[in-house]
Amino acid sequence: MQQRHQPPRRSPNAYDLDELTGSYDSRQDPYAGDFQEPKRSRVLGLARRVATSTVVIMSVIVVLVLVVVANINFGKGEPPSGSANISTNDLLKEMSGYQMDPVVANAEAGAKRRAYEKQVAAEKAAAKKAKAKAKALKAKREWEALKRRMSNDPSAAENQTYAKQMNAAKGWGGCWSSLLTMWNHESGWNEHAANPGSGAYGIPQALPGSKMASAGPDWHNNAMTQISWGLGYVGARYGDPCKAWSFWQAHHWY
Repeated sequence: MQQRHQPPRRSPNAYDLDELTGSYDSRQDPYAGDFQEPKRSRVLGLARRVATSTVVIMSVIVVLVLVVVANINFGKGEPPSGSANISTNDLLKEMSGYQMDPVVANAEAGAKRRAYEKQVAAEKAAAKKAKAKAKALKAKREWEALKRRMSNDPSAAENQTYAKQMNAAKGWGGCWSSLLTMWNHESGWNEHAANPGSGAYGIPQALPGSKMASAGPDWHNNAMTQISWGLGYVGARYGDPCKAWSFWQAHHWY
C-alpha cells in the first residue's frame, strides 16, 4: 500500500507571523484543525471576557442598586411598631375596650353644662337688650310725634289727653277730674289763653306767662311745656290736683 506523502509538520508558532500579516490561510494548512480550540472552549472564553468587562460590571451594579431602591419605601405606609401582626378586627376590639375615668367624664360633662348655660344666658341677655332697645326706640318715636302734634295748635281734647297721661305718671290718677275741672275754669285747655287784666297766660294760667320758660323755651306755643310747668306748680304748692281744686273752690284761684 502506497503511503501518502505528507509535508513535515510545523509548530503552531510558525504560523503566527503569517496570521499577523494576513498571509496565512488555514484552508491551505492541512494541520490547521489540529491546533484549533474546541468550539465550546471558545464560547466559554468569550463569556469570561464579557463577564469581566468593566462596562458590564458597572451596568450590573446600577441595575442592582435600582432594584434595591425600588423596593425600599423609607418608612412610608409602614404600620405602627408592634401592630404589624394585628388584624383590623383586633384593632377594633382593642379600641372598643377603651374605658374613661369617671372623674374625667364628670369634668367633661360639667364643662359642657357651663358652656350651655353661658350660651343660654348670653342669648337671653341679647334678646332682652334688643327688646329694651326696640321699646325705647318706639317710645322715642311716639314722643317726637306727640311733640310735633302738640306744637302745631292742638285741640283742647288733645291737650287733655296728654295732661291725663302726665297726671297719671305722677301718681295722681284719682285726681284727674279735679285737674280737668280746674283748668277748664282757668283756660278752657287753650294754650294761647291770656288774661288781659292780670297777665296770666296758657293752660295753667301762669302769672306771668314767662315763668313757664323754666319748663322750656317754647312755653308760649307748646301745650306740653305749659302742662309740665302747671303740674309741677300744683305738686309743689298743694301736693296734688285734688287739694289744688279744693283751694280753688274756696278762693277761685290756686
